[in-house]
Amino acid sequence: MKIRSAELIGALSHALDITEGQPRGHCHRVCWMGMKLGQGINLSREELSDLYYALLLKDLGCSSNAARICQLYLADDLKFKADFKLIDGSLSQALRFVLTHTGLESGMAERFRAIVNIMRNGGQISRELIEARCHRGADIARQMGFSATVADAIQNLDEHWDGSGKPEGKLRRAVPVASQIALLAQVADVFFMANGREAAFREIEARAGTWFDKDLVDVFVNLAEWDEFWDPLIADELDTRILALEPDDQIRIADEDYLDRVAKGFAMVVDSKSPFTAGHSSRVAVYTDMIAERLGFAAVHRRQLSRAALLHDIGKLGISNAILDKPARLTEAEFATIKTHPTLSAEILRGIPALSNLVSVAEGHHERLDGTGYPRGLAADEIDLDTRITTVADVFDAMTADRPYRKAMPVHEALSLMRRDVGTALDETCVNAISDAMKDMQRVAA
Repeated sequence: MKIRSAELIGALSHALDITEGQPRGHCHRVCWMGMKLGQGINLSREELSDLYYALLLKDLGCSSNAARICQLYLADDLKFKADFKLIDGSLSQALRFVLTHTGLESGMAERFRAIVNIMRNGGQISRELIEARCHRGADIARQMGFSATVADAIQNLDEHWDGSGKPEGKLRRAVPVASQIALLAQVADVFFMANGREAAFREIEARAGTWFDKDLVDVFVNLAEWDEFWDPLIADELDTRILALEPDDQIRIADEDYLDRVAKGFAMVVDSKSPFTAGHSSRVAVYTDMIAERLGFAAVHRRQLSRAALLHDIGKLGISNAILDKPARLTEAEFATIKTHPTLSAEILRGIPALSNLVSVAEGHHERLDGTGYPRGLAADEIDLDTRITTVADVFDAMTADRPYRKAMPVHEALSLMRRDVGTALDETCVNAISDAMKDMQRVAA
């Protein structure tokens, strides 16, 4: 089966929307507006192709600063990011934002310390957060095989025309045109979805000459006069329209190697969200493959299962780090939120024909054989072998890695605890397979 790269990336871009706290379709709407701007300034077909993917992937690095936002601002990173995009960067708005978003659920003393720290070091903090996001996003784009132009556009997303942007304060033509277009389209969509087209129009005009090149703003102003520019943003067929925007002589087809690179790239996005899950998806993929090899799976099946393992937690991008990184017992409401991530993972993957066979693993990796798991309470024969394998790999990695509430367990202790759950939560054959694989590793290491 052939699949266009645009179809794959476009569907996965919804995962980037949720980790930025944006309404579903944000990257698609940005792509629509950005491509119209690119056409309006007569970019070449090759330039439009790179712009297309830069627009869909502009937020690749967005998960990398989530934990730091929670730590510094004592805030829900998803709401923080969503609301932050609605300020213009002026000192008065920045001060008001800090006071209304820092430590609202913390004690008075803790909140006061956090606010004082931000007031004293706000510039450096902002630069570090943006730098982490931009560099991580560019690195992931390169890993996925995109051009230097696409990576540079992502890396410079928060630079401004007048040099007031971050992290490097680049000035005028030093800011890649794709970055300028992506940021302008991003601001337009945020204000359009919050307050309508007139609000978006006013905000872009107000930032002409500071955030944006006046010539680019003039093109936007001309486009913004037409209903045909705005109406598709809220139409049901936007996904189809986005596919049609890729230059037809530049269409890219995703082969098996490309599917692997994309799965690894988005696994990096997921694992960047929390310091406690750094490398988790990649390790689960390795453990999953170890088990599958022990069970005699064919190479093609193992490859598909590894992709499932890499993407099994993609729904966690929609969970605040205030919950994911909480060092204490979760409340009932917080645990209910955690339990939504498998369903969200499945929703993201279900829209991608080339990855639709991964849905059962993504949705079912927290199910238990006795029916007490989540989200659907599946039991025994309702849980397929691929899912059972990934569940065992996921549990093993969770036990042998640091978590907010405990240190990593030694391998032998983790396996001993897992054996207690054989038959009720975990599949015996899969537990035996990971146990045997660990024994082999120990023998090689010795």
